[in-house]
Amino acid sequence: MIAVLSGGVGAARLLRALSGVVDPTSLHAIVNVGDDLEMHGLCICPDLDTITYTLAGLNNDELGWGLRGESWRVMDELAALGGESWFALGDRDLATHLYRTQRLRRGATKSVVTSELAKHHGLSVHLFPVTDDVVATTFETAIGHLTFQEYFVQRHHDVVVTSIRYEGASDSTPAPGVLETLRDASLIVIAPSNPLISIEPILQIPGVRDILQGRRSSVIAVSPIIQGAALKGPADRLLREMGFDASCVGVANYYRDIVATIVIDEADEDRRAEIEALGIDVRVTTTIMHNEQNSSMLAKTVLA
Repeated sequence: MIAVLSGGVGAARLLRALSGVVDPTSLHAIVNVGDDLEMHGLCICPDLDTITYTLAGLNNDELGWGLRGESWRVMDELAALGGESWFALGDRDLATHLYRTQRLRRGATKSVVTSELAKHHGLSVHLFPVTDDVVATTFETAIGHLTFQEYFVQRHHDVVVTSIRYEGASDSTPAPGVLETLRDASLIVIAPSNPLISIEPILQIPGVRDILQGRRSSVIAVSPIIQGAALKGPADRLLREMGFDASCVGVANYYRDIVATIVIDEADEDRRAEIEALGIDVRVTTTIMHNEQNSSMLAKTVLA
């Protein structure tokens, strides 16, 4: 069993790559829910959906989210009516959120609905929301308090953040199977997701960090930062704004209490000694999964 702490796009691509080199039924993805939201009365789970769509071969790789071949008639009509349309939901994507919301209102948990959607799309990888409880990553910024999606989508993550909160995390309960998976996994992988807003909300759930600290020798992370920059999203900028070094060394330092090994990109090989000085082993390969060959190389390096 291989456990993968997962955010959105980077985690989805790594899970897809790992599925190509190991039996996908051995993969157990524990997924962030800190960016989940209610919009138009619907429960939306961006990271769970991105991973589900990607593993099913349905993800819109051009946008990085949503479904391929999508149409936008509902959003277009909503905008014409003067409704709130800044968080775009495609017509087919809406079916997922409608189904999830219906099931939740009838008493199903988020874990159960996630399993149902994964089964519908024919996935072999096991998906777990880290908790069935409501957890919300929020920001204090130069323009005031913002929810995750107000910061990330409405404001295009283009405002200065002064602090990050993980509301509800300390009072939450891990979803069924999460702690057992982390205890029993032969390898725990931290995907190349944003440390502060994709992985930290998972670590904030009671029991998760404790297990990783106790199993540090079995934990490997993939740095999402290459030569001081994130491939996608605001990870580099957020690290700097929160007082961390925006580099593979900074990522290693951020995870140093829970990670024994880190995979860095070949462009950062000159930083190896700095990371090893932190007591963390280093593996070097390409970490940019822009084609099948690179993705396979990264997956094999993680597993090795």
